[in-house]
Amino acid sequence: MKKIRLGSGAGYSGDRIEPAVELAEKGDIQYLCFECLAERTIAIAQQAKMKDPAQGYDALLAARMEAVLPICHKKGIKIITNMGAANPQAGAAKIKQIAEKLNIKGLKIAAVSGDDVLAAIRDQDLTIEETGAKLSTIKDKLVSANAYLGVAPIIEALQAGADIVITGRVADPALFIAPLVYEFGWSLDDWNLMGQATVIGHLLECAGQVTGGYFADPGFKDVPGVGHLGFPIAEVGADGSLVITKVESAGGMVTLATCKEQLLYEIHNPKTYFTPDVVADFTGVKMEQIAKDQVRVSGGTGAAKTGLLKVSLG
Repeated sequence: MKKIRLGSGAGYSGDRIEPAVELAEKGDIQYLCFECLAERTIAIAQQAKMKDPAQGYDALLAARMEAVLPICHKKGIKIITNMGAANPQAGAAKIKQIAEKLNIKGLKIAAVSGDDVLAAIRDQDLTIEETGAKLSTIKDKLVSANAYLGVAPIIEALQAGADIVITGRVADPALFIAPLVYEFGWSLDDWNLMGQATVIGHLLECAGQVTGGYFADPGFKDVPGVGHLGFPIAEVGADGSLVITKVESAGGMVTLATCKEQLLYEIHNPKTYFTPDVVADFTGVKMEQIAKDQVRVSGGTGAAKTGLLKVSLG
């Protein structure tokens, strides 16, 4: 059975760069995904874009690309990232500039836009889900409004031959689900498969959390080699089968406890986890430690997507 290995190169905007290089060099991966966007960071990026239309992408985009592009290009590893933040087109132009500086030729770089809905909602007095208040109550303070897009535009970019896909606001798991759908030809309305794919993306999206980083609590939850923590790899089969692991020489650990803690992180109701692509159900997930730093994960399911998108306001 065909298998794809995804590496998680970052879990937040200021994350360490070295683990991504390690994944590219030693992880035997086909995709390196950088999840670097939060609600706060995209509002900050939008403010930067307002001051300079050529800015608004992640502050560490250049440093990350300079570190991994030569290795990824040599090994044919594709890169998917939301480091475009408020300005994916400018981020793509920056990557092109870096590739030229490194004398890397023939790269296809795709930018995914469409998540910035500020203009579209300004004249609608919508309800803010978090508070129940109307949008008009904060209209004068609003600097950003971004819809969480799903996998479709990333898949389209990969189908067009992109080596690098840079997005703005997409749902975090979408960065990892899209290459799997593309590689395996999964149907976007196979809800159980999309639910399992969401489990995969959710376990990877915070990078070092699932290898013991944020999990660590010295003296209570000790993690070996946490000072040189490695980031996770997902080995995925065409049937959605999953093993979470890491580079053998990297610090950290992959255990039932680290994986379970990340599974429950930031999902609200595990029975109905709303995403743009599926309503995922994590309640049937099963985990098995099959070897040192290898956890098999199965049982993610799902139901039809709502057809609605969440919008983050800054």
